Amino acid sequence: MKERLIDDEIRLIPYYRNDKVSLPWYQDLDVCKQVDNRDEPYDLELLHCMYDYLSSHGDCYYIEYKGTLVGDVSLRDNTEVAIVVCKEYQNQHIGRRCIEDMLRLAKEKGMQTVKANIYSFNTQSQCMFESVGFKKTDEEWYEFKVYADD
Repeated sequence: MKERLIDDEIRLIPYYRNDKVSLPWYQDLDVCKQVDNRDEPYDLELLHCMYDYLSSHGDCYYIEYKGTLVGDVSLRDNTEVAIVVCKEYQNQHIGRRCIEDMLRLAKEKGMQTVKANIYSFNTQSQCMFESVGFKKTDEEWYEFKVYADD
């Protein structure tokens, strides 16, 4: 896995353990609710379990925006995509550009579809995923059909 350059502001950096930066994202209760429907913050053990799982079952990246790590994005081998952008960097189209790149990665890997699990109360994420072409397929599931070049 190598870095992915999205544009002149965003780079995706392959996951490495960086608790000092990533733990605060997952201690923000609003972010925990958006991502995992949790009312409690992550601790180091849960953070490590999550990242160990994501990085061993697909591609997991930190999102670097203008030189600062602001979140993470992953594309699992089962075609599920997940993204977290810390609260102070949300609503700047960072997530949208990262998800568009994950769709390119999915195409490179030959995946036919990409799916996302988004809680019904998370209208912010629903709007972002729909803006890049995902369609709602179930109460909390969205799917994007990847078409390979003929």
